[in-house]
Amino acid sequence: MALRRQHFADRIDFHAPGLKRYATSEYRGHDCAEFVAISLTGSACALSCAHCETRVLEGMDDLPASGMSLFDRCAALAAQGARGVLISGGNDLRGRVPLRPHLADLRRVREELGMLVRVHPGLPDDETCEALGAIGIDGAMVDVIGDVDTIREVYHLDSQPADFEAMLARLARHGVPAVPHIVLGLHFGKMRGEYHALEMVARHARRLLVLVVLMPLSGTAMAGVTPPPIEQIASFFSLARLTLPDTPVMLGCARPLGSLKAEIDRAAVDAGLNGIAYPAEGIVGYAQARGLQPVFTNACCGVTW
Repeated sequence: MALRRQHFADRIDFHAPGLKRYATSEYRGHDCAEFVAISLTGSACALSCAHCETRVLEGMDDLPASGMSLFDRCAALAAQGARGVLISGGNDLRGRVPLRPHLADLRRVREELGMLVRVHPGLPDDETCEALGAIGIDGAMVDVIGDVDTIREVYHLDSQPADFEAMLARLARHGVPAVPHIVLGLHFGKMRGEYHALEMVARHARRLLVLVVLMPLSGTAMAGVTPPPIEQIASFFSLARLTLPDTPVMLGCARPLGSLKAEIDRAAVDAGLNGIAYPAEGIVGYAQARGLQPVFTNACCGVTW
């Protein structure tokens, strides 16, 4: 907490994106329509990663099912009160979300609708990164994986950790604000490449770092997996804060539910992280007791209107 106070004001951001309805006694008035996640591929994904198996896509706005162009769909959402969108979708066999066919629409969404745009690009190539930089998106949310076995056994990709670092370099070269994500326990609940991933993130420009924790989802290959123990999670939170003292570090949407979620959230506050998505009951008060002033935003981590 002392290191946090050297670089940041006594403020903690609580975020609630439009992926699900959310309310606690401390966080009310969540508007799902304010920030909407759109899947360009519906629930289709060529990789079907072991921890997700398309379950996350199923909660997003299905663009193919709408029968509309991306611009028209965003315009319709804007008319309903949307101020921003997350453009996501399933990956192809090379780990890329198919953004290219929609780049012209994305430019119109920014220029004509004035909407804030975040993207899940997967492992974008140079041409896509250049286009995203020209469009002026708010951030590219990218997973960074530091273990080759995890890349192949969980993501089913024939890639190396170096490919993820090269992706961070491409984003920086084209002026795309990188929002790297590190999933703790991604290798079937074991901590494997997270430390290497943090080292890679530290070597490249980033807008913020988002940490999430493996959330065993029913119907997936990891449904019965045990997440890392809270001691390992808390230790990594502290290491991330020490490694990136002047970079906002956030606790993202995905993490186990129940009592472990509350423990994880308290560890995030104690480690001096800058914000939490979907905070557990009581965490706002816990942060206030530590001298932090809460700010609430109905959008992804790090978004400010």
